[in-house]
Amino acid sequence: MNFRKRTHNCGELNPTAIGKIVTLNGWVARIRDLGGLYFIDLRDRYGITQLKISPDKKEIYEIALKLRNEFVISATGKVIRRESINPNIPTGEIEIDVDELQVLNESEVLPFNIEEDVKASEELRLKYRYLDLRRRVMTKNLTIRSEVYYIVHDYFKRYNFIEVETPILMKSTPEGARDYLVPSRIHHGKFYALPQSPQTYKQILMVAGLDRYVQICKCFRDEDLRADRQPEFTQIDVEMSFITQEDIFTISEGLFKEIWKKILNIDIKIPFRRFTYDEVINLYGSDKPDLRIRNDLTIKELTEIFGKSNFNIFKNAIESGELIAGIRLKNSPEKKIEITRRVIDGYTEFVKKVGFGGLIYLKIDETGKISSPILKYLSEEEINSLLKKFAIENGDIIFILTGDRNKVLTTLGLLRNKIAEDFKLIDESGFEFIWITDFPLLKYNEEENKFEGEHHPFTSPRADHIHLLDSRDRKTLESIRAVCYDLVLNGNEIGSGSIRIHKPDVQKKIFEIIGLSHEEAEKKFGFLTEAFKYGAPPHGGIAFGYDRIIAILCGLKSIKDVIAFPKTVSATSLMDDCPSYVDDKQLKELGIKIEKKK
Repeated sequence: MNFRKRTHNCGELNPTAIGKIVTLNGWVARIRDLGGLYFIDLRDRYGITQLKISPDKKEIYEIALKLRNEFVISATGKVIRRESINPNIPTGEIEIDVDELQVLNESEVLPFNIEEDVKASEELRLKYRYLDLRRRVMTKNLTIRSEVYYIVHDYFKRYNFIEVETPILMKSTPEGARDYLVPSRIHHGKFYALPQSPQTYKQILMVAGLDRYVQICKCFRDEDLRADRQPEFTQIDVEMSFITQEDIFTISEGLFKEIWKKILNIDIKIPFRRFTYDEVINLYGSDKPDLRIRNDLTIKELTEIFGKSNFNIFKNAIESGELIAGIRLKNSPEKKIEITRRVIDGYTEFVKKVGFGGLIYLKIDETGKISSPILKYLSEEEINSLLKKFAIENGDIIFILTGDRNKVLTTLGLLRNKIAEDFKLIDESGFEFIWITDFPLLKYNEEENKFEGEHHPFTSPRADHIHLLDSRDRKTLESIRAVCYDLVLNGNEIGSGSIRIHKPDVQKKIFEIIGLSHEEAEKKFGFLTEAFKYGAPPHGGIAFGYDRIIAILCGLKSIKDVIAFPKTVSATSLMDDCPSYVDDKQLKELGIKIEKKK
């Protein structure tokens, strides 16, 4: 079919084009019949332009009467000024007086209406993703994603980074999640793995002398999904040689300052605030705290206050070496916060779900009167110390938990987030970037009765902690801190990295601590340790979660709407029915036999 090629897109015409003859191609978004005059909103990815079709143009008018939503058409005519201006769209001052109209393709009845406030379920939208992507908001999300690509490439080019593509088919190595395995047809019984990250390759690139590497790459993890996880995801992967942690922070902060300025026209303040891992756990009960939460919802340790308490719960906790800690919800004059009995009961049930027997509270009313189920068990000195610790004012309430230190802090962190959400204490307009540093190098796996790397086994310990690697005392090993860092934005971890081990003797000690024999280490990481024998430079890097960054820029909670073709929470693609079965011939070539699960 011959058709006129468009001279303009549907988002660019304005009054300066009045009088010109133009051709537009696109989809019919809306049809209106106003007393014989036909008006059509024509849509492409750039915007919408109104077409005007007069009944005196009989041949064109007959074609227009047969149009339906999502027909693909071509329209040629003169640009004229609209009588009724639409200020909500860039083309709202003009319309096209159509002289030629051609239907390029028809559309069947849609499974759902293509509109911004879509009523269709997520399952239906994913099944007909190509229709969902026609919505302006979805086009905008993908456009922002594309613009950030260009910013990232340009930014790192200015700082002498080289972009290197690392393999998608690689060796299976333990990195914390399950690998997606790809069977080899040529080498029966052997498998490739899809990369969870390019970690080993980018370290080898440092050995190769490519001292500044960057890549926007696909990564794959076979793990249970949630709103911010996908089986395949994108990250900005960075590695540098002859640098310190400060260099990583500087290059990273410059990148985000540029992205936020060019996409949102917001000047974010650098350098970002910094906290150690221990500081954020003790203050916020989380290694990715949301610092947009106002109201001073920080955790305070109370064990010393109740050191001589006669209250059995506190007394037993102290004797067992457990923690007593709490948070205060401050009454705010500008934001009335009413703590009813129902609210307290709700928070009590909340902490019970994670294994606590209950939630202790002290409430101070507007007159200064204190009410609490444990008030009669507390001395005047304990009450005064508690009020002073939290700088209590009338109308405030304190929530207290006792028990295992990690469990208490984590639960108070979750309670902090819930209170902030319930009482709308989060500044949704803000962007709070923070660095979390000095993570534990190792964590103890109670089920398998062994140590494993907190991040990965190539993370370098702090220089002043390296001597502790010779210990076999559990507490000593748990106290070792790494030159490891996360970048957190609004309660989301958007980046993670570390300075790497480049000394073979230190790497050997880490392998020994995590129970990896020389033979196992050679089998799993031999190619990397072999490379390190030939002059490995000091190096380190970071990887940023691209999908999460774009979601935050677009003001979204889930990453699905910034990915063109995402999977569901069960890791399936409804549009193309993936994953799918393959025929027996393919399986036979691979030497694979499928057995039914018992």
